[in-house]
Amino acid sequence: MASRSAVADYLKLARPHNWIKNVVVLMPIIFGMSMHIPSAWLHSIAAVIAFCFVSSFAYILNDIRDLEADRRHPVKRTRPLAAGKISVKDALIEAVILMIFAAAISLAVSPALLAMIILYAVLQVAYSLLLKNFVLIDVIVIAIGFVLRAVAGAVAISVQISPWLFICLFTICLFMGFCKRYNEMMTLANGKDAHYHRATLIEYTPDLLTHLISTSAGIAIITFLLYSISERTTAAFGTNYLVYSLPFVVYGIFRFALLSMKGAYSDPTDIMLKDRPFQATVMLWIIFAAIITLYGKEIAAWFRQLM
Repeated sequence: MASRSAVADYLKLARPHNWIKNVVVLMPIIFGMSMHIPSAWLHSIAAVIAFCFVSSFAYILNDIRDLEADRRHPVKRTRPLAAGKISVKDALIEAVILMIFAAAISLAVSPALLAMIILYAVLQVAYSLLLKNFVLIDVIVIAIGFVLRAVAGAVAISVQISPWLFICLFTICLFMGFCKRYNEMMTLANGKDAHYHRATLIEYTPDLLTHLISTSAGIAIITFLLYSISERTTAAFGTNYLVYSLPFVVYGIFRFALLSMKGAYSDPTDIMLKDRPFQATVMLWIIFAAIITLYGKEIAAWFRQLM
């Protein structure tokens, strides 16, 4: 039983529930119109696995850096390091092993993907050691990390993606990051606890975060529309019908904001893992987008015949 418990603690330290964020790596296979290519799926899945390992590497380093702060947090104090179930030395060994696996898998796909993995790891180390202490920059760095995931997905299958899509992803991730900060303020109502948990929380206010959430959400929606109706997208898909998935995008963004600002979940990741309406919205949007990218020209021709 003891050994099983230890394995569970090491697995928990890697935060596998956060691996869902790496689904962003698969975005280029849809919008790069490569879903019919088996090798593209193989390389994309390998890239996802590599990012799961490198992101766990980053989470472990962050937990080591935030050890004392996590012990004061009502939820994070149960993490293996904060709870004293795993030593700092053993956590570092696990982090190094995960990084080696990430590098090996990405190199097997391409040297370019390995470069993206290394760049992501360097960014996360800089975040844990320094950048997380600067207000606004802390969230911007997180958003850049998601953009790097998407770029890595494109590099893995050698496709080009519209800059509008990357801008849209960046602003959506800004929105989610500011929602997370608001959620943390809801969880840590005591200002002193908030400062101990995350230095930048003392600089944020509910009014400021509400403004930042609204602004980033608005820009994300606008850039999605610009991507959907751009000449490049219309030419690639044979139609601008992707724009009609806007209701899914709007509802998903608004529901994420609603649940985060209400403090309905302890972490925004829980929204993606537990909230059924949000999950259904994301799945419906993915299905809609996949249909348009695969059969956009045929659908547009069919509608023209009806008219």
